[in-house]
Parts: sequence; structure tokens; C-alpha cells
Amino acid sequence: MNEKRMSFRDKKRIVFKVGTSTITHEETGALNLVKLEKFIRIVSDLHNQGKDVMIVSSGAIGVGRRALGLQERPTEQAVKQACAAVGQIRLMTVYQKIFSEYNQKTAQVLMTKVTIADDTSRHNAQNTFRELLHMGVIPIVNENDTVATDEFTLSDNDYLSAIVAAIAGADMVVLLSDIDGLYSDDPSQNPDAVRIPLVESITDEMLEMAKGPHTDMGTGGMISKLEAAGIANDAGADMVIINGDDMDNIGRVFAGEDIGTLFVAHKTRHFHLKNYLDRSRV
Repeated sequence: MNEKRMSFRDKKRIVFKVGTSTITHEETGALNLVKLEKFIRIVSDLHNQGKDVMIVSSGAIGVGRRALGLQERPTEQAVKQACAAVGQIRLMTVYQKIFSEYNQKTAQVLMTKVTIADDTSRHNAQNTFRELLHMGVIPIVNENDTVATDEFTLSDNDYLSAIVAAIAGADMVVLLSDIDGLYSDDPSQNPDAVRIPLVESITDEMLEMAKGPHTDMGTGGMISKLEAAGIANDAGADMVIINGDDMDNIGRVFAGEDIGTLFVAHKTRHFHLKNYLDRSRV
């Protein structure tokens, strides 16, 4: 395992996923600018080392809901889409402003399930990612919540991060979450639960013990992370879950330290994203 983790420093193309709870204040739902700035600084430094980096960022609905003065997480589709429309532009403005302070170029990429299901759209997305990365641009990706419907939603950004990794040919996915990794049971309910440092294959038992969301800010729980790991690993990318409360955990991952949970890549022959669209909750 140590040898595998030490290989992280040689990764060339990395997808970072940041959840809403990772980049916002729990008390207010407003952006946590200190954490977000540190995350952007660390990602910028990795980019300066010659690595291709992509970000799948949650937070648009949460930022929009605060801007519109809504206290509770919206449940109606139209209200969620309105919050996303308001929040996405605010979120991207912050990303662009802070990244520009570190001389980085960014681009917004919004995707839907149709992007993957339609061969032409998926090919176009692949070309777009390739050209952006070739130009030294950092793509910031989110689902196009403003136009997505229940029938054509990607369900959450854990899943989207794995899809982006598969489309863009990434060799690593880093999920920054509000948990320390995969546990043998829910650690908030069972004090005897232990962290599982390495997963070579996702079992039915793991899927059964996976729990739902920890907070009202996010949309996915451990089950979505396991599904994302399945896609990323089959596509040939390692995936690691780490706690985003401490952004220094990113550096620890690339230093080969034993933190979080590592899901080991095992590229599947004839891998095709369309084969995953009807699986699980998606």
C-alpha cells in the first residue's frame, strides 16, 4: 500500500471534487473563503508542477439559496434551479478571482446526463477538456442544475467527478469531503468503527453499510462515493477520499501518507461510460 501511495506524486492528471460542506460555513451556508483560498493555492501549486488539474465543485445551489435569503434547502425543482442559476455565477466569480491571483486561467464547464449519453456530446466534451488542459487552463465543472431534470440528472458531484475523470483520461480522483474516509460503520453512531485505508474491490457488503448524507448542505453520502469509485477505478483512475476540513490533507496524500481511503484502479477492458448510466441510482 505504501508503494502505491508513494506513486501519487507521479500522477499527471487529477480531478478534485469539493463538496458544498467543504467550502461553506456550516452555520450560515456562506462560502468559507479561507478554506477555498487555501484549496485554490494548493491546486495552483500542483498545476505549476506540470500536472493537469480539474475541479468538480459543488456549492452553486447553497450559494444561491443564501443570496436569495432562503433558510432551508429547497426541495422544489424550479426553486433549486433558480438557486443554481444565481449561485453558479457567484461561485465562478470567486473561483476566477482567486485563481487569477495565482496567475491561473480557468474555464467553466457545465454538464448534464445527456453529455454522456449522447455520443456526439460526449466526444465534444472530451475534445473540450483536452484542448483546455493543453492550453494550461483549469476546468471547473458542475452539473448544469439550471436545466437538468429529475429524469436526466447525474444525481451528485461525486458521480460527476468520476465521469469527468473517465472522459478526460485522468489517472487520479481526489474527493474532499466532511469525513475521513470509508469506515467499517458510521463513525458518528458507532465509536468502534474503524477507517478502511485501502479498497481493491467494492463489495456488496460495503454498499450495504454505506450511509446517506451527513448534512443538509450536500446531496450525496458514502453510497455515491462508492459508486464514483467504481467508475473511476474501472476507467483506470485511482480514487482517494480525504477530509476537506484540513486542506493540508491534499499535500499529505501526494506525499504518500496513509490518510483517507484509497480505491485502487483496475482498468476494465472495453470501458464505456454509457454502460454505467442505468446502474445504481443514476
